[in-house]
Amino acid sequence: MMIKVNPSQPITAGLWYYAVPAMNKYLAENADIITYHNYQNDTLQRKFIDSMSIFGRPLICTEYMARTLGSRFDNIMPLLKEKNVGAINWGLVAGKTNTIYGWDEPIPDGSEPKLWFHDILRKDGTPYNKEEADLIRSLTGKIK
Repeated sequence: MMIKVNPSQPITAGLWYYAVPAMNKYLAENADIITYHNYQNDTLQRKFIDSMSIFGRPLICTEYMARTLGSRFDNIMPLLKEKNVGAINWGLVAGKTNTIYGWDEPIPDGSEPKLWFHDILRKDGTPYNKEEADLIRSLTGKIK
């Protein structure tokens, strides 16, 4: 007996390695939803979003937010909301993954960097930056 399956889930593969434009073009043309990583500033993020909009597919930024690289909540989240782009922030609480430190700039003695690379909350649940936390709440409709 042969069983036919007609799946209805969307298909995507994240764009993140931009040195291979042919691969990214193929992925963008064949995905139901375009997902991507972008840790660049708002000008370059906007340029990327605009370049992907030609494919007419929903966009989800699956990784962003690198304060030391110019990708911050205050400049990226409003842009993503304006452009109707979904967003996933993979860092939340400082700790196990050490993403308060930049990828290539670990602090050997474990002291807290002046400017966190990523993450939103301290281990005790308080925000690293209250203004950022307030902005996130306002943009997501979760104002206290």
